[in-house]
Amino acid sequence: MRGTAGLYLTGVLVSGFGTTAMWLASGIWVKSLTGSDSLAALTVFALWAPALVGPLLGTVADRVRRRPLMVWSNVAMAALLPTLLWVDAADRVWLLFAVLVVYGIQGTVHDAAEVALAASALDKRLLGDFNGLRMTVNEGVKLIAPLAAAGLFARYGGGPVALLDAATFALAAGVFALMRVREEKPVRPASAHWLRDTAEGLRTIRSSPVLRPLVLAGSFTMLLAGVNGAAIYAVVDRGLGHSPAYAGVLYAVQGAGSVAAGLSAGPLLRRVPERLLSAAGLAHFAVAAGARAVPHDGVALVASALIGVGLPCVLIAAMTAVQREAPEAAMGRAAATAHTLVFVPNAIALAAGAGLVALLDIRLLLPLLTVAGLAGAIALVGRTSARAEAPARADA
Repeated sequence: MRGTAGLYLTGVLVSGFGTTAMWLASGIWVKSLTGSDSLAALTVFALWAPALVGPLLGTVADRVRRRPLMVWSNVAMAALLPTLLWVDAADRVWLLFAVLVVYGIQGTVHDAAEVALAASALDKRLLGDFNGLRMTVNEGVKLIAPLAAAGLFARYGGGPVALLDAATFALAAGVFALMRVREEKPVRPASAHWLRDTAEGLRTIRSSPVLRPLVLAGSFTMLLAGVNGAAIYAVVDRGLGHSPAYAGVLYAVQGAGSVAAGLSAGPLLRRVPERLLSAAGLAHFAVAAGARAVPHDGVALVASALIGVGLPCVLIAAMTAVQREAPEAAMGRAAATAHTLVFVPNAIALAAGAGLVALLDIRLLLPLLTVAGLAGAIALVGRTSARAEAPARADA
């Protein structure tokens, strides 16, 4: 059990380093070749676009054995990424975008398979600890990989970054191949239909009194986080009077908070229900987002740390509940659907937030996030209390 979890986390660490490096380098690469800020920004959209069809891609993770799927999808990306060495002029940028879309597809399928395999291979009581450590690994990598990618790109260009990412995919494939897990080949129902199969993940979440509020809380939290993210440069410039580069300091502090949250989420989930952890995370985020309206460096740094603590708690609670509550046969689709429902609102809110920042003063906008977030946290706690009181009333 420990060996399996250790190999899992090693694979996540290795592939996460390469993915973060490539995510940063792709935007710089497009900007340097085309001079276009809008095309550079579209690299992030190309990576995220496949999440829009996450429920469909999650079906793949429920139709084949998941460990081989993880291994061979990593091998495929390791083979594909070296083709980016050909991207050395503006008229070849299309290839980079095409690879990024495939990258996003692979990531969506891989994540669904990874969540589903962890749910079947690990002790259900330790899933919170595993997801917390996974979050810690991911956030820890984000503190290091961008610096490595920027330095490598500045000295050698985008090609070596792509080769580095290919090497991490190959190494991750080897690590996942070493995992010893027993999987039966999934049996496809005789009456299977692609549209009905794709919707199974959504039906699982919607029909579950445990999953529905947690996934909705995640969607709502990431919606607010998108607006908060769009306001970051206004906070740095208008509020604190710093150059845009200071946003990197705030993001680094936020990352440190996320690392701490990942380490503590597992022990907390053994003591409190997922809803309480989610509500506490949402409340932390809400208070911290409003505090960013205060024009003081110390307050801004503390607020960034609290945002880093709050957001992972909401996400870990939702994903752990999916792993515990969703049926094994639909786990991949449920995980991919939850991923889509939680993260797509963040992308939408980033775009909408850019308009709101232009229309509203951050001293008004950010406290509104606090009010909305605290209202959501109170509603989530209220639903938890009502569920706890129901058995007592029935016994009486």
